[in-house]
Amino acid sequence: MTIAPAQRTGSTAWTDARLILALEEVVETELNRHLKVAKEWMPHEFIPWSQGRDFDGVLGGEAWELEQSRVTPLGRISLVVNLLTEDNLPSYHHEIATMFGREGAWGTWVHRWTAEEGRHGIALRDYLLTTRAVDPVALERARMDHMSAGFESDNSHSMLHSVAYVAFQELATRISHRNTGHFAGDPLCEQLLAKIANDENLHMVFYRNLLKAALEIAPDLAMQAVRDVVTDFRMPGHGMPGFERSAAQIAIGGIYNLRIHHDDVLQPVLRHLKVMEIGGLGPAGLQAQQELGLFLDGLDAQATKFDERQAALLARRAANAARKAG
Repeated sequence: MTIAPAQRTGSTAWTDARLILALEEVVETELNRHLKVAKEWMPHEFIPWSQGRDFDGVLGGEAWELEQSRVTPLGRISLVVNLLTEDNLPSYHHEIATMFGREGAWGTWVHRWTAEEGRHGIALRDYLLTTRAVDPVALERARMDHMSAGFESDNSHSMLHSVAYVAFQELATRISHRNTGHFAGDPLCEQLLAKIANDENLHMVFYRNLLKAALEIAPDLAMQAVRDVVTDFRMPGHGMPGFERSAAQIAIGGIYNLRIHHDDVLQPVLRHLKVMEIGGLGPAGLQAQQELGLFLDGLDAQATKFDERQAALLARRAANAARKAG
């Protein structure tokens, strides 16, 4: 079955400004839907404040030591990556406010999204410091380095590319938070990250539905944007110090890797939008659709190879641990 998009007639040349105007009504509808389903929650309720105590320094408290951390080593790595990613919210807000504007439904959404995302960094940092899960000095220095470098979106050149990117990225972030909670080793941490992941999922739904509308009014351009974003996708925290090493450990640990990216992020969004079933495309749109299909096949094959390497590595680690224990 193919889905024929509603093609615009005439000589309309889609610019970012025209697309933003054309999608304003969809944004308003999705914003109203979001506000009805989003539930208020309080970050402070997820922080075990009674466990907190003074650090060394000005207050002369107890210095941080690794043994104080109750989260797993893998959880600690992923929690820091997730928090540093959230810390760059001022740059993300600048990017989307510049792209989508600050007026009307678009502006209301931009500010609402920023407010909801803001509590994620607040809650994560409060949890990590109160429970002494991570080195506070190293964390602050990493934050300074990461934020001082700034952030520039790979997709700032195009409104459609920006919408396509966040449709996938919000789901990727949701999966990362959720799986980090599973591997953290602390039920309270898992509960907090599940709450954050729920916010990210609602954000994904907003952008996914917006992308659906874009595929209907500008199918060729939107299809090219989806292809470009999927084939060149990278997480927003890619510029943080030590990201590649942390990402490798997170991948091996099963929090976020090629298999998860393919199966749990790309495919659900693409299937929901029926991207590979859209018919009636022009030459450029059809080429983009075909190239997207080829890329997904190749990514699936890469993910299978990763699965095999991951299984072998984990088996070796288990065997080494058994020998040491014996």
